[in-house]
Amino acid sequence: MIGQKRPRPAESAEAAAPRTPRAGRDLPAAILTGAALLIPAVLGIVFMPLLLILLAVVLLAMGAWEVAVALETQGLRLPKIPLFLGALTMPLAAFFGGVEALTLALMVTCAAIAVIAAIYRIHDAGRSIMASMFVACWVPFLISFAVLLIDQPMGQWRLAVVVLLVVANDTFGYLVGVLFGKHPMAPTISPKKSWEGFAGSMLGSVAVGVLASVLIFDEPPHIGAVLAAAVVVVSTAGDFSESMVKRELGLKDMSHVLPGHGGVMDRLDSLVFAMPTAFFVIVALSPQSTGIPLG
Repeated sequence: MIGQKRPRPAESAEAAAPRTPRAGRDLPAAILTGAALLIPAVLGIVFMPLLLILLAVVLLAMGAWEVAVALETQGLRLPKIPLFLGALTMPLAAFFGGVEALTLALMVTCAAIAVIAAIYRIHDAGRSIMASMFVACWVPFLISFAVLLIDQPMGQWRLAVVVLLVVANDTFGYLVGVLFGKHPMAPTISPKKSWEGFAGSMLGSVAVGVLASVLIFDEPPHIGAVLAAAVVVVSTAGDFSESMVKRELGLKDMSHVLPGHGGVMDRLDSLVFAMPTAFFVIVALSPQSTGIPLG
């Protein structure tokens, strides 16, 4: 109409484009997906460990397959069947046989990878075998330490607290980062993570850890504080590690099977180093610990 200001093309395109949340994710979808994963995990931890093992088996198998497919975008051909079977086996081995069985499952998986690569004469076998062994260690082996925590005294509650600390790290870091984040920790790796968010993760998680030590385990508060601080540091390292892998592969997300989070490994990345770290901190510091379970 005459006299009405007509928007310029750039302004129209900007107005029509959906706004991306400041933290880079769809928060409602992320919350719903997180709840869908967290609820059965907590139910399994508290009431039915086998439900937790089943959830771990499914997620670790999906995660191993997902990373293998992502690596194949670089021209590699990975023996995915041994990886898939290894991811199915490792949490079950940890549950029924302890750390010895878990280690044996990893060794058998790595041996099967090498054998399959030789039988099928996979091109660039050296890189293929090394990449496959990296996936076997990174995804199912390290996260299966969560299962070993169940063998500790009050092990189901120990695991519940570690999961809660990982969630607290993500939640407090996200909220504080959205509200106050100005200084990126590693702009070239994960530009949305800020030092302010990291401080929020640390303070919030330490508070949760201290309360858990005092109210649940009747232990000195410093044990919960050390555990929480360690979980925050290694969870952040796990997130950065996955970000570096995706950057090397030229991917934004490992996949899109989990709304609001991307792929399975986009959700499990914080657990990769958190579970073995929490296990060893608890074994070393908790007066109730019985040591490393050997089956």
